Amino acid sequence: QVQLVESGGGLVQPGGSLRLSCAVSGFKVSTSSLSWIRQAPGKGPEWVSSISISGIKTNNDFVKGRFTISRDGTKNTLTLQMDMLKPEDTALYYCAKGLGWNLISTGERTHWGQGTQVTVSS
Repeated sequence: QVQLVESGGGLVQPGGSLRLSCAVSGFKVSTSSLSWIRQAPGKGPEWVSSISISGIKTNNDFVKGRFTISRDGTKNTLTLQMDMLKPEDTALYYCAKGLGWNLISTGERTHWGQGTQVTVSS
């Protein structure tokens, strides 16, 4: 059974850091396309970053080098290191199996986690 469980969210001050993790079961992260997607209240989902056998792609419209996606094949986990956080980064962050921009365009949410809340505020 495919399961994705996010963790690591919380409340941080602007300029702070968080490391989000996604525990995956049912498939191997080392051979799968994976994404981080976020959604703020009242807004549509935004693709954050993706990793696949073709490499890493990131939404530079707002990330601007502040976030780093990675995976650990041994632990079968996906990670998002978030630095220099801004209030605008406040959202529910999801990990998902697939390429973020495709998942958003098709509306597919079958292989998304439950999300972990990130709140950036002073």
